[in-house]
Amino acid sequence: MTDRVKLDSLVTLHYRVATGDDTEVIATFGSTPATLQLGSGELAPPLEACLEDLPVGERHVFLLEPAQAFGPHNPDLVKRLPKSELPNGGANISPLTLVEFAAPSEFGGAKFAGLVREIDDTAALIDFNHPLAGKSIRFEVEVIGIL
Repeated sequence: MTDRVKLDSLVTLHYRVATGDDTEVIATFGSTPATLQLGSGELAPPLEACLEDLPVGERHVFLLEPAQAFGPHNPDLVKRLPKSELPNGGANISPLTLVEFAAPSEFGGAKFAGLVREIDDTAALIDFNHPLAGKSIRFEVEVIGIL
């Protein structure tokens, strides 16, 4: 019987993630394959779910709508913040910069990131959505081995 991927497998694979219009986000085809421990957060859960029960040696393409992938883009997660609330008062920050914030201690002090959409002399527009939220995803994968 052929080995098949389980949701806790350690797998070696080639993969490619692109948006619905085929704009490539990341790919390992043509370079070194990735070895990932499924269930550990190394790969986004919606993409991990596509791998379940795949056999070694076959190439598969999955087309995921936004709700199946990284969810819809939520306009409530786009916030205008004063530059004083940005790291280093917003110094050296420009549009398309990923900025890390710390949650208040009552929320465990976890870190989270936002993408700077706009910045001016007084404030920045920060998008806290996943960068692929609201986008259809094309996920291409070939499982090379299950360890």
